[in-house]
Amino acid sequence: MFAYLKGAFTLKTPTVVHIDVHGVGYEVQVSLNTYSKIQSLNEGTLFTHLLVREDAHILYGFFDRHEKDVFLHLLSVSGVGASTARMMLSSLQADEVVRAILSGNEGLLESVKGIGKKTAQRIVLELRDKLAKSPVEANISTLTHNSLELDALTAMTALGIARNAAESAIKKARQNSTEFTEVQELIKAALKCL
Repeated sequence: MFAYLKGAFTLKTPTVVHIDVHGVGYEVQVSLNTYSKIQSLNEGTLFTHLLVREDAHILYGFFDRHEKDVFLHLLSVSGVGASTARMMLSSLQADEVVRAILSGNEGLLESVKGIGKKTAQRIVLELRDKLAKSPVEANISTLTHNSLELDALTAMTALGIARNAAESAIKKARQNSTEFTEVQELIKAALKCL
């Protein structure tokens, strides 16, 4: 229902933020990671997810889309609720959660308060394949966070090329020439490196 809210932060705590959007104040639940990024800001944008329950409507806010996407993936796992997902994103960075899932590092997930062995196993089992095929994992690429490289990686994986192979090819293409200004040029060069 609400994709994002943009306005003035009138209250900031490690768990709850009040954001004034043209005179309407929204109470938004946030992770510690989001809080740490907005702590020094007077205004900004939070990407939101409205959770509708029988007894409440709860708005969750995130500093960036990547954290929101990881939150939504976690919610899709049976037995993982919004509080648990928020706790995971407070204890670990979104990239760390995704890396742990993709690498099957259940121990790291278990280190989060409230996550037991069975829940960690279920998260890895249910999300590993989804995240491997999802654009969310492009954000955890070992490539530099260069939008040209990320666009090329996303396009190559959409063509059916394995992420690791595409990433390696992009790195090789970059080593051969760093003068790419268009994503098409980088993709063509990377395809030659496969």
